[in-house]
Amino acid sequence: MFLIGEMARRTGVKVPTIRYYEQIALIEAPERSQGNQRLYQQQDLERLSFIRHARELGFTLEDIRALIDLTATGSDTCRQIHDIAQHQLEAVKQRIAKLQKLQQELERITSVADSGKGGKCQVIQALADHSLCTTEH
Repeated sequence: MFLIGEMARRTGVKVPTIRYYEQIALIEAPERSQGNQRLYQQQDLERLSFIRHARELGFTLEDIRALIDLTATGSDTCRQIHDIAQHQLEAVKQRIAKLQKLQQELERITSVADSGKGGKCQVIQALADHSLCTTEH
């Protein structure tokens, strides 16, 4: 059995987040000790580790809930699980493309070696007037 602090240490998930996951039923409400402390089992630790890793990969809480539900059914759900992961991959690719555009624009506006004062600075002008940007970001 694990107390909530031990769960947090072992998984790297903060205590308030563990309570939140419990509140929204991503993890089951654990048994309580006589002192009303949460008592988690090994499967709770494994579930929380799964959730943390999925969050690190950018999965939404809704997607994580769907993955958990699909694994609990025990039926032939691998295709659905792959579809959720594929959707996340596509979302990551879109974010990367957007970040690359942001990088290009920031590199462009910071490459000008101007020595003007405040408002004459290329960076300030570009931030003040989006039409000066060369990419849509």
